[in-house]
Amino acid sequence: MSGPGTALEFGLDTFGDVTADPDTGRPLTHPQVIRNLVEQAVLADHVGVDVFGVGEHHRDDFAVTSPEMVLAAVAARTERIRLGTAVTVLSSDDPVRLYERFATLDALSHGRAEITLGRGSFTESFPLFGYDLADYDRLFSEKLDLWTELQGEEPVTWDRGTLRAPLRDARAYPSTERGSIPTWIGVGGSPESVVRAARYGYPLAIAIIGGEPARFAPFTDLYRRALAQFEQPALPIAVHSPGFVADTDEEAREGLFPHFQESRNRIGAERGWGPATRAQYDAEVDHGALFVGSPETVARKIAAAVRDLGIQRFDLKYSNGTMPHAQLLRSIELYGTEVVPRVRALLAQDPVTA
Repeated sequence: MSGPGTALEFGLDTFGDVTADPDTGRPLTHPQVIRNLVEQAVLADHVGVDVFGVGEHHRDDFAVTSPEMVLAAVAARTERIRLGTAVTVLSSDDPVRLYERFATLDALSHGRAEITLGRGSFTESFPLFGYDLADYDRLFSEKLDLWTELQGEEPVTWDRGTLRAPLRDARAYPSTERGSIPTWIGVGGSPESVVRAARYGYPLAIAIIGGEPARFAPFTDLYRRALAQFEQPALPIAVHSPGFVADTDEEAREGLFPHFQESRNRIGAERGWGPATRAQYDAEVDHGALFVGSPETVARKIAAAVRDLGIQRFDLKYSNGTMPHAQLLRSIELYGTEVVPRVRALLAQDPVTA
């Protein structure tokens, strides 16, 4: 896990978006999407990406409900890339079972497992697993507290919650070789969530999916101030943002737009948003949270975000709704072989104005 003062790291994230068959335009089956996702992770390892993250959802437009199962398959076919989540919905899971599953993944991957815990922006898992959305905040707070107790891998006595039975001298198995599971806290823009991550001493992962990345500087500043207030050591900050890399700016812009529009309109219809327009899309590409373009264009935008926010890791959410598998593979290849080296070069040349 990186920290301030260490080399910048680069990740790739996917939610297992259900992609389309390029010949028919019809959605692929969930099993095929999952198999393709494993191939994407293998390529990410091959081209030198540092971290591969898989998100958890429980709906028909995303194929992955159990990231650690998919990551276990990835672990068997990769050698060095770290394997994490983007994110795991702790609120609707059991911390003890979750810890045991990730400890198992850590064993299979020879110590490459990590996890990003969050409350989730989609709420389908709550009724699915018998949780009341009225307890949305309390579920996460209590379960994060228990997760933290489990990190020592010693017998735990815990009775600080009202939504889960207490534990007495309980242990999670198997043990890990390093004695804990590296854990990040994923946030979407809540100051309270930022402060909570600092209070527990976890690295912060900020999802920037709309608006200019520099506008999130108050959150990174708040996190650093909170770490100091809680007498925690300096910890790394990551940014997760969507994007697409192609050989040229035009190819990237035109290639992503129909998939962006379809996905945004589908989710927007559930949330009361208006239809996505080309003008909105272009604004997000030019100045907002979409990292879209040629390797040079995307590298310059990432370098600017690193400079503005002082982050130690950038994770590109490379899956984009129905975008076909072949385009995703090309984006991964360009990200690892051209974008990442270019960002490093830009920051080495001029870390202030890159």
